[in-house]
Amino acid sequence: MATKAITGYTLLAFLASIAVGTLSAWKPSLSAEVRGPWEPQVAAVVGDNGVNDPIEPVNRAIFGFNRVIHNNVLGPVARAYNDHVPADMRLGIGNFLNNLSSPITMANHVLQGDIMGALHVFVRLFINSTIGIGGMADVVSEVDGEARDEDFGQTLGVWGMGEGFYLVLPIFGPSSPRDTIGKFLVDGYFDPFGLYVENTNRDAWEYSETAASGVDEFAGVVDELEQIEKTSVDYYAAIRSLYRQKRKSLISNGKALDLPPIPNLSYNIVPEDFGQSVAGVESNRVPAD
Repeated sequence: MATKAITGYTLLAFLASIAVGTLSAWKPSLSAEVRGPWEPQVAAVVGDNGVNDPIEPVNRAIFGFNRVIHNNVLGPVARAYNDHVPADMRLGIGNFLNNLSSPITMANHVLQGDIMGALHVFVRLFINSTIGIGGMADVVSEVDGEARDEDFGQTLGVWGMGEGFYLVLPIFGPSSPRDTIGKFLVDGYFDPFGLYVENTNRDAWEYSETAASGVDEFAGVVDELEQIEKTSVDYYAAIRSLYRQKRKSLISNGKALDLPPIPNLSYNIVPEDFGQSVAGVESNRVPAD
């Protein structure tokens, strides 16, 4: 999706979480007695070996805040979107938004030294923007498979930069210093639509695209995430593990990693394809005919 600048509130919250977390880094995790009500008490989905979460108490607090937003705002809106917007229209909106973000993927292919990958994205963008009616129809995927998203966090990973410690951002969710830098400080420069609306002060366009992207993304996995929460001893740890494994899979382009189908949490929180499921729950996405 088109990348936007961090709002003042989110930036302050992010910096505050780093400051408080640094002071709390000596404490690896909250005890069972003092854990907040945001933690479910059912079976974990996946293990998380080698976890690097030195500011876990702060992360859990932000995770709890995000869950309130998910349960009371995003969740109801996403379910209403799935229930009342026809499947074909939802598919078209998702295709359009993915097509709009293609320049970000193309630029990161170039930065990773994958020129053929960049050309492939360019051809997809051209065909889908013309024959596909502005990207509403993903005609290329019907004959060539789904596109592979790339972002600057992945680019840094390809060139050997580690993810650093685990980080939960207010609103945006799971991340890491590497991925936060990529999303908020670099990828926005590769987003023609975002730069255009920002430089022409078309705030209504920007807010509309941001809202549409968030609803479309969350609607794709709202039921899967609910199922993960119900079947996890520690929902926070399960999401942390899924996120870290997903990022490793994306950086390696899925090679040499044996992972279950999991959503792109935080950034593009949609399954890798419309038909896959998470935790035994089918995605709300519908495949194109």
